[in-house]
Amino acid sequence: VIDREGREVYRCGDYSDAGSERCYSQPWFLNDPPARMSIVKIHFPGKKDYIFDSVRFMIPSMIFTFVLLVTFIFTIYIVFRQKKLTEMKNDFINNMTHEFKTPISTISLAAQMLKDPAVGKSPTMFQHISGVINDETKRLRFQVEKVLQMSMFDRQKATLKNKELDANELIAGVINTFTLKVERYNGKIESELKATNSAIFADEMHITNVIFNLMDNAVKYKRPDADLQLTVKTWNEPGKLMISIQDNGIGIKKENLKKIFEKFYRVHTGNLHDVKGFGLGLAYVKKIIMDHKGTIRAESELNVGTKFIIALPLLKN
Repeated sequence: VIDREGREVYRCGDYSDAGSERCYSQPWFLNDPPARMSIVKIHFPGKKDYIFDSVRFMIPSMIFTFVLLVTFIFTIYIVFRQKKLTEMKNDFINNMTHEFKTPISTISLAAQMLKDPAVGKSPTMFQHISGVINDETKRLRFQVEKVLQMSMFDRQKATLKNKELDANELIAGVINTFTLKVERYNGKIESELKATNSAIFADEMHITNVIFNLMDNAVKYKRPDADLQLTVKTWNEPGKLMISIQDNGIGIKKENLKKIFEKFYRVHTGNLHDVKGFGLGLAYVKKIIMDHKGTIRAESELNVGTKFIIALPLLKN
């Protein structure tokens, strides 16, 4: 501490004049008259070490705070993810209940008609009622098989019975079977099976189900104001067989497009059951394609249509 005339008033025992150009100077007691005003000079010879010593005790706290923040964010993410999964499962259960209720009610009604003595039992009536029971039983069995597909998702890989297949021939057979269903809705299927090499090593039943599922989705999500138009194509890329199934249906919003292959996920349509299903079809399709070491992706535009593109490895000699 020096006075107004530059005379030293007080010196700290550790004070050094070395590096005095980096000293901090500040007038002391600003309210004193100029004649008595003193100036304090402070020099930090180890300023960097001092700052580091001050900060290093904060580093563990900062790391702990960061870990705590990351843990909190991850916990919130898990909670919301579980909540979303629960909502999707509830929606699945609601749709599953409705899917089972309809054929059971129809079978029950048909059985009551057979039991009721007031109802005429002509051969035509018997044939009609037995036909209804048979159709609804098939429908119920189909829905049960759809639910049983869920067990596949608990396995790391499906059990496949692979063999050499001609994909063009398999797809042509599916198209031939599916044509009647499409024509029932005044629809039309166009096929362009132009793959020159369509030999694949795959499970015939599962690949057939994949094609059926994708074509069935086109029927389910057709536009009410337009006749159904389905286009199925095959072509080759290096080492791959490419398959595309395109429709002119209602399409899918971009925010929903990334989620359509998730188990239980269905594009939200409210509580209406105009589109039946459990949200398992596309999840099943993706799993089967992945288990065959292939890929699948979807392209869609709202009110224009959806296109699924599958790539499967060709059979190697």
